[in-house]
Amino acid sequence: MNKLLKRLIVLLVYKIDWRKLFLILTIVTTVGIILQISLLPFPISTWLHSPMIRITSAKDFSNSLHLSLRHGKHWPLHQISVPVSLNSSSLINKRVHSVERRRRRRRKREEDFQIPASPPPPPRSPPTPLQRYVWSLSPKEALLYAKKELKNATFIGNDSDLYAPIFKNVSNFKRSYDLMELILKVYVYPDGSPPIFHEPHLSGIYASEGWFMKLLEGNRQFVTRNPEVAHLFYLPYSARQLQQALYVQGSHNLAPLSLFIRDYVNLLAAKYPFWNRTRGADHFLVACHDWGPYTLKAHKELVENSIKAVCNADLSEGIFKAGKDVSLPETTIRVPRRPLRNIGGGMRVSQRPILAFFAGNMHGRVRPLLLQHWHNKEESMRIYGPLPHRVSKQMSYIQHMKSSKFCLCPMGYEVNSPRIVEAIYYECVPVIIADNFVPPFDDVLDWSAFSVTVAEEDILKLKEILEAIPLKRYLKMLQNLKMLQRHFFWNSRPIKYDLFHMILHSIWHSRLSQIQIPDS
Repeated sequence: MNKLLKRLIVLLVYKIDWRKLFLILTIVTTVGIILQISLLPFPISTWLHSPMIRITSAKDFSNSLHLSLRHGKHWPLHQISVPVSLNSSSLINKRVHSVERRRRRRRKREEDFQIPASPPPPPRSPPTPLQRYVWSLSPKEALLYAKKELKNATFIGNDSDLYAPIFKNVSNFKRSYDLMELILKVYVYPDGSPPIFHEPHLSGIYASEGWFMKLLEGNRQFVTRNPEVAHLFYLPYSARQLQQALYVQGSHNLAPLSLFIRDYVNLLAAKYPFWNRTRGADHFLVACHDWGPYTLKAHKELVENSIKAVCNADLSEGIFKAGKDVSLPETTIRVPRRPLRNIGGGMRVSQRPILAFFAGNMHGRVRPLLLQHWHNKEESMRIYGPLPHRVSKQMSYIQHMKSSKFCLCPMGYEVNSPRIVEAIYYECVPVIIADNFVPPFDDVLDWSAFSVTVAEEDILKLKEILEAIPLKRYLKMLQNLKMLQRHFFWNSRPIKYDLFHMILHSIWHSRLSQIQIPDS
């Protein structure tokens, strides 16, 4: 073995020409490199200078390749293959799709609770002589001017912007609205921390107060930063947020909420001169929660003098004052990004087999009576508690409303009901059953033109009352209802005569009604 090893060493050392061997290996290596470069699908410069691409999945490969093509010279896509096995590719795709689905669902939930940003307002035109004159007046002088103008409003027989049959006095409303657009400036107090202040609640049955807050605080036309020129002062709190932040569940004690609002108003009165100037008569609040009026009881001037826009417009409680306060529509907003979803689309009258429809929880004094007298008594009277699952599978709540001639709107714990606006949205004549209730915008709208009011004591006669309405009158009411809809719409950017402007106008109109014209 040792001899064989010695012979091999002698052979390698003395018999091989290492220079020739090195030359041969160099030639072979060089030829191999040249052949590999010549066989690449793209020029070597493309490989060296193209940007690095990170591919996380088989699906991303195509997008990344198209991105890289902008840096190359017409790469031949037919020569590209992805070294991923069939099973692993399928697994990657499943995981990618699963992640994307979750992202889409999360993004959709986030988008549903975001209101699209309003487009920028159009550029302002130069002021007219009338505008310059009105803007030169003090707030008190401007209100007096508006009061005189409204008293002498010109009669309007026909107006292309407004549908006269739904108004008590369309001439008076139009003149008052035009004066509001010309004159009104609102100062929003910056005081108060979220969530009770300056944080609107945009979904649910109490969303009206939140939508108004959001749209007013983002408004350039009516809002001023100079309180000295303001005609109205807004207390920017949410009764819904107040209830959620301060109420102790099960305590049945609203005193902490009322004391909180009392202290807030007292703080404003001590910090600013504006409350004491009128004892709060030019201040207003907007509250849709049922407890909204009750949270004001600890402050006498707030109850007696300020303008209260509330959903719970109950005359029997002694807080809501007809002619001074404003009945706020209670609007159910399910998806804030699309507040007008499912609106309209009511069936033709000949295709409405249901005379009257109601479904809801059995609370308050009226609804149990309604169920007792009419549940399962008449085929044309579809009266339920919560809509049964077996029924909703065949026809949804909204489909019931669109297929009914009349939609019953009985009070719950309080006199207000979101069904009134729902009936307007879904083209079903509302039947209001709530004594002492002032309907929304009662100062300007003629509710007898598009709704029916039934006294609580007449529930037993309900079918008789509805069937006694002539078809011609019902058709007119239905037509009026459709023309009314635009005045109850929330828009991400307010549109003339929409719900935001109708609320603001009623507050403005209330303020004007307090102005006394001095004897000349």
